[in-house]
Amino acid sequence: MIRLNNDTPNDILQDVKIGDMVTDTFSKTGLVETIEISDDGLYRIYEFNLVTGRTITVKK
Repeated sequence: MIRLNNDTPNDILQDVKIGDMVTDTFSKTGLVETIEISDDGLYRIYEFNLVTGRTITVKK
Protein backbone atom coordinates (compact mmCIF):
# COMPACT_ATOMS: atom_id res chain seq x y z
CA MET A 1 0.00 0.00 0.00
CA ILE A 2 1.33 3.43 -0.97
CA ARG A 3 0.80 6.36 1.40
CA LEU A 4 0.00 9.59 -0.47
CA ASN A 5 0.37 13.01 1.14
CA ASN A 6 2.32 16.23 0.65
CA ASP A 7 5.43 14.58 2.15
CA THR A 8 5.48 11.77 -0.43
CA PRO A 9 8.57 12.09 -2.70
CA ASN A 10 7.97 13.06 -6.35
CA ASP A 11 9.46 9.81 -7.67
CA ILE A 12 6.93 7.79 -5.65
CA LEU A 13 4.05 9.96 -6.94
CA GLN A 14 5.25 9.42 -10.52
CA ASP A 15 5.45 5.64 -10.02
CA VAL A 16 1.82 5.20 -8.86
CA LYS A 17 -0.19 3.41 -11.54
CA ILE A 18 -3.78 2.35 -12.11
CA GLY A 19 -4.65 -0.61 -9.89
CA ASP A 20 -2.25 0.30 -7.06
CA MET A 21 -3.62 0.27 -3.50
CA VAL A 22 -3.18 3.74 -1.96
CA THR A 23 -4.19 5.58 1.22
CA ASP A 24 -4.09 9.13 2.54
CA THR A 25 -3.64 7.70 6.09
CA PHE A 26 -6.95 9.21 7.26
CA SER A 27 -10.16 8.02 5.61
CA LYS A 28 -9.42 7.44 1.93
CA THR A 29 -8.13 4.01 0.94
CA GLY A 30 -8.65 2.08 -2.26
CA LEU A 31 -7.45 1.07 -5.71
CA VAL A 32 -6.46 3.81 -8.16
CA GLU A 33 -8.93 4.06 -11.05
CA THR A 34 -7.60 7.17 -12.82
CA ILE A 35 -4.70 9.59 -12.35
CA GLU A 36 -4.72 13.24 -13.39
CA ILE A 37 -1.60 15.39 -13.21
CA SER A 38 -1.79 19.16 -13.79
CA ASP A 39 0.47 22.13 -13.21
CA ASP A 40 -0.88 25.52 -12.11
CA GLY A 41 2.49 27.26 -12.43
CA LEU A 42 3.20 27.13 -8.70
CA TYR A 43 2.34 23.55 -7.80
CA ARG A 44 2.16 20.24 -9.57
CA ILE A 45 -1.22 18.75 -8.65
CA TYR A 46 -1.72 14.98 -8.57
CA GLU A 47 -5.32 13.73 -8.39
CA PHE A 48 -5.72 10.03 -7.73
CA ASN A 49 -9.34 8.94 -8.30
CA LEU A 50 -10.16 5.75 -6.43
CA VAL A 51 -12.64 3.01 -7.37
CA THR A 52 -14.55 3.94 -4.20
CA GLY A 53 -15.42 7.31 -5.76
CA ARG A 54 -13.09 9.30 -3.53
CA THR A 55 -10.17 11.43 -4.68
CA ILE A 56 -6.75 11.94 -3.06
CA THR A 57 -5.19 15.26 -4.10
CA VAL A 58 -1.50 16.01 -3.53
CA LYS A 59 0.08 19.41 -4.27
CA LYS A 60 3.87 19.49 -4.62
